[in-house]
Amino acid sequence: MFTEIHNTVEDIVFAQVTEICDSIEKNKKGEICTCRQCRIDTACYVLNRIGPYYISSNRGVARVEQETIARQQKEAEIVSLIYEGIRKVNHNLRPFINHGARNADPETIPNAPIFNLPTIVGRILNGLNFEPLSEARVELRRNGDLVTMKDIGWQNPFNIVPNTEGTFTFWPSSIPAESVNAHKVFEYSIRIEAPDLELLTHFFKIPVTSEVLTTENYSRERSFKLPNLYMFPPGGVEDDF
Repeated sequence: MFTEIHNTVEDIVFAQVTEICDSIEKNKKGEICTCRQCRIDTACYVLNRIGPYYISSNRGVARVEQETIARQQKEAEIVSLIYEGIRKVNHNLRPFINHGARNADPETIPNAPIFNLPTIVGRILNGLNFEPLSEARVELRRNGDLVTMKDIGWQNPFNIVPNTEGTFTFWPSSIPAESVNAHKVFEYSIRIEAPDLELLTHFFKIPVTSEVLTTENYSRERSFKLPNLYMFPPGGVEDDF
């Protein structure tokens, strides 16, 4: 319904992040990580700290071009935030990302009949006190194998840490289909290991209808939420999942 609304600040941020990171790669090799994920994290850092500017038509674009002084001031603020974001991101590098992968684009599937899998969201709790786990390794598997994720921003396995409050997320890669509007049920399993708790495996199914285009943008409306999962010490009470 609102596909024509566009935040022009995103264009400025993405362009500036690319330009600055490319320059850093050229002049300071190896000193600062400018991999694709770090660029994305830096852009998110900036966009969460600066106001948006929305347009809904070509007239909106023209108006943006006319507001030269205001735009220049906004760009100066963005550049300052980008450098701040790069420092913050590099000080807290994601531990489970291949930072050696520079600015490669994620693998894409040509426009064709395709099954777009939803994001998968779940939460793990301690079955004795119902507190969210602060440490666990979560794997998404299909036919016994680890499932490939949509891009490098989504990890599999997913490692639970204290600030995730026991929540894990996956976004499986799209899968080619033979035709549009085909219906298929995909079977998955979640395998969870946590210190001092018994291994947990949870099986579930996701029905999907094939489409023509690949979904590239995350949306909360396209998510599959699992029931809360509970883990117990060896010999403890177990729920039947």
